[in-house]
Amino acid sequence: MSQPQFRRQLSRFPSSCRFPLKPVTAAVYQAMLCLAVVAGAVSFNAYAQTTEATLPTVTVSATVPNEASELPAPYAGGQTARGGRLGMLGNRGNMDTPFSTSSYTAQRIEDQQAVTLADVLNADPSIRFTGQTGGVTDSFMIRGFPINEGNLSEIAFDGVYGVSPNYHLFPEYIERVEVLKGPAALLYGMSPNSGVGGVVNVVPKRAGDVDLNRFTLDYGSDAQVGGGVDLSRRWGKDKEWGVRFNGLHRQGGTALDNQKSRSEVAAVGLDYRGERLRASLDLIEQYQWIDAPTRPFLVASGIKVPAAPDGRRNVTQPWTWWKSNDVSTLLRVEYDVADNVTVYADAGGTRSDVSRLSDQTPTILNAAGDTSAAVQNWRFQINRMSFDTGVRAKFDTGPVRHSFAVQGNFYSDRIANANVAGTPVQSNIYNPVVRPAQSIAPPKYVPKVSDSTLSGVALVDTLSALDDRVALTLGLRYQQVESSNYNTATGAKSASYDESAVTPLAGIVFKPWRNVSFYANYVEGLSKGDIAPATASNAGQVFAPYKTKQQEVGVKVDSGSLLATLSAFRMTKPSGQLYGTVYAIDSEQRNQGLELTVAGEVVRRVRLLGGVTWIDGKLTQTNSPTTQGNRPVGVPNVMANLGAEWDLPWLQGLTLTSAMNYTGRVNVNQANTQQVASWTTFDFGARYRTKVAGKATTFRATVINAFDKNYWGGVASYSTISQGAPRTFLGSITVDF
Repeated sequence: MSQPQFRRQLSRFPSSCRFPLKPVTAAVYQAMLCLAVVAGAVSFNAYAQTTEATLPTVTVSATVPNEASELPAPYAGGQTARGGRLGMLGNRGNMDTPFSTSSYTAQRIEDQQAVTLADVLNADPSIRFTGQTGGVTDSFMIRGFPINEGNLSEIAFDGVYGVSPNYHLFPEYIERVEVLKGPAALLYGMSPNSGVGGVVNVVPKRAGDVDLNRFTLDYGSDAQVGGGVDLSRRWGKDKEWGVRFNGLHRQGGTALDNQKSRSEVAAVGLDYRGERLRASLDLIEQYQWIDAPTRPFLVASGIKVPAAPDGRRNVTQPWTWWKSNDVSTLLRVEYDVADNVTVYADAGGTRSDVSRLSDQTPTILNAAGDTSAAVQNWRFQINRMSFDTGVRAKFDTGPVRHSFAVQGNFYSDRIANANVAGTPVQSNIYNPVVRPAQSIAPPKYVPKVSDSTLSGVALVDTLSALDDRVALTLGLRYQQVESSNYNTATGAKSASYDESAVTPLAGIVFKPWRNVSFYANYVEGLSKGDIAPATASNAGQVFAPYKTKQQEVGVKVDSGSLLATLSAFRMTKPSGQLYGTVYAIDSEQRNQGLELTVAGEVVRRVRLLGGVTWIDGKLTQTNSPTTQGNRPVGVPNVMANLGAEWDLPWLQGLTLTSAMNYTGRVNVNQANTQQVASWTTFDFGARYRTKVAGKATTFRATVINAFDKNYWGGVASYSTISQGAPRTFLGSITVDF
């Protein structure tokens, strides 16, 4: 395949919402072959020129570009990193950060055998997955507030919204998964779907200094088989040019009844690192097809939540399906105009096409578990784009050091969708009933239903003194929010919104000793304000964006091989409600709690990862005495995770793993009359690193939910519940060739 053909294949965007989608299998394997040929030629040429050469001495200094671009090193065992990205501030070390953060590495992701982003974040005691096993989206609660629940992804990609695939993220192209807990409107800008519980940022893989040729064969019960390739090369006089390719094809039956899935990924990361100029280009195409995709359940009012069924039971009709195709691009450029001043810009976006013929959210009708669900044929098209530019600089004013940043950002999205309804189907969560297949024509026209634009400018300065033992971070962001809804019949605007807000940030870090850091912060998050509904006497009134306010204090202790963080936080989020005939912003949810997390090596050969979070969630202001003071929907009182790894001393290369996951009772409705019982699951596994025929090889085996517990999993903010995953076996073999 020629180079122009290769470029055209990678940049292929679907031209419409017409389905079935053309799969990317050919693109994956053609790109793999092309990269392998190019990489082989480059490697041979480099070998011919450098045989018996002596490498020059290289001196690395901690400059502004490194802080912005280079990844912090991992802790012992390689599961988590010593720092991560703080939005427009770039990378910062954990001990210099006035927030509670986590950064999960590619090694952790690979050893965990994560299938999607949800599997990576399951180990975090502040996060709970609210989607479904075998479902179509990665959605979460962070500190008791939802993110990524709608049709607009709220996962940042290399610090930028609007680039990550929209519903599922596959980890094959991810180097780090970083979590900043709490609102972060100043650092990242307003989240596209108004999420305020925290920010999840994924860092794409880049070519390392050592050539990589890696193949992974994986298996998941009941018959999921996949193959993935990871190739990277660097070339040039100083290895300034790099390319990294990741490809995946996986398909087969899952652990759920009647379900099959197919996933394909092709991801290319190109980068250049010169003396003053650095640039990168990411191209990702991701395709997924699921037969009988699971959906969350609603529970009819007036009944208790029935006991959870066997996790393998799948109420979704076997003749239904869901398909998605995402094409993502991000271009980033940095240039050092001086030794202490860097300018940067990035531009990117994603097009997501979705087609599905599936049960809409089923409703559980009674204690016997009978359900009713509408069947609909849907088409979605979501377009998102993002542009950012800014300056980072370092300078001194007397004894005070400044790390200054200013940024302008622009984000926009457009959603088009339509559906054709079929006939409702009845079933049962304990004994699913297969109904006759329905022939429902797809919608002939897919109109635009909404669009939005988020733009703004921010500045922030970190002032440090006393040999960086004290650091104060102060900043402000001006955020403009514009959005419109459209009449799907006429195309005219049915409602529009144009408001702005200013959000501050104040954070302080005090390090009385090098391995102990005390911190505190005040930070705000933004959610799009409401428009008073037609039923209100003030119909059409536009409200300013809601501000979620957080106060947090904490302490971090870094032993060199282990990081422990203890934090106390309080978050309040307002919202609108109709009281009598007037719609006003007089409702409020308050979540406050304590978090304890640990990550790293506690003693030689033994590593821990996890912690515990206690949340006191409360509806502090409502329009009904039946809900005033109640716990919010989807907020458990306790979440705990503890994962352990043990490298056996008598068999080098063998590691045993285990994990315990606990979630306390969760309310399904605001009246607190419907609840999901607490649940605990256990996972066990092992991996063995060795050499086979002289090639580094890793064997991995894991059993999820080892005791096959039946349970209801996460509760979403809109009062849906999901079945927990059944006992599932995962296995893989990775070879570096």
